[in-house]
Amino acid sequence: MLNRRALMAALCAGSLIASSGMALAQDKLYIPLISKGFQHQFWQAVKAGADKAATEFGVEVTFEGPDTEAQVDKQMDMLAAALAKKPAAIGFAALDSQAATPLLKQAKDAGIPIIAFDSGVDSDIPATTVTTNNLAAAALAADKMAELIGGAGKVALVVHDQTSRTGIDRRDGFVNRVKEAYPNIEIVDIQYGAGDQLQSTEITKAILTAHSDIKGIFGANEGSAIGVLNAVKETGKTGVVVIGYDSGKLQKDAIRAGEMAGAITQNPVGIGYETVKAAIAAVKGEKLAGTIDAGFAWYDKTNIDAPEIAAVLYD
Repeated sequence: MLNRRALMAALCAGSLIASSGMALAQDKLYIPLISKGFQHQFWQAVKAGADKAATEFGVEVTFEGPDTEAQVDKQMDMLAAALAKKPAAIGFAALDSQAATPLLKQAKDAGIPIIAFDSGVDSDIPATTVTTNNLAAAALAADKMAELIGGAGKVALVVHDQTSRTGIDRRDGFVNRVKEAYPNIEIVDIQYGAGDQLQSTEITKAILTAHSDIKGIFGANEGSAIGVLNAVKETGKTGVVVIGYDSGKLQKDAIRAGEMAGAITQNPVGIGYETVKAAIAAVKGEKLAGTIDAGFAWYDKTNIDAPEIAAVLYD
């Protein structure tokens, strides 16, 4: 049996161990990620990558986004709430490349590193941007469209928005490539559907009505692409080449069925993983490259099951 002195020593030692454990728990880096939304499978894949990094590196990560990619104000509220918790760093995928500037300045003043992911901001405040090279990816989509329609004819774009970096770059990447390389292709319309399937469907129906001889339509994100596909199906229009972006289940099924010609896939798991990894590096004061390219690839029914493509597709 322990004597009184030994018992007190043991209790004190236990108290120190408990205090040390609490300190370690409190010292665990907290990194909230504010995404552009939750409604697309893309964001669930980004979250999976972030969670993987959190487990691997022993940090605490949360992941949230507004209900739709049109809710810029709600996203700003989420960013403000995250700042109020004084995290070690924040991952942020901007719906509006300029709206967050005042909050980003607050983060900078508080010494909280910002890691932009998927969609950057018009600011030099983020330590880096983890993203797809959307200009190059959309240019590849334009090349594939040109190949599939024989290098001539009318095409249109349905884009998720004209405020986020991804929306702007995917639109411009496609448009600029057509202008520089395909003089016989005419872009007759560019519409914005907030990445919403229903809205994108109605927009596409209007495009199909206005341009009965259209040869192809590019949907610049998952919701846009499925909206385009639904409109073509619902109107019974034939001979329209549909090219998408991202790789949720509906797009993969449509490509396997021959309803969608193909799409650009990103590496969303890689985006989530690299965002958390970059945040940890920024907290440590490490110098980061201005952009971390997560990569992209074209897939269609000829290569959708190839190992290197299957690895970056998401359900």
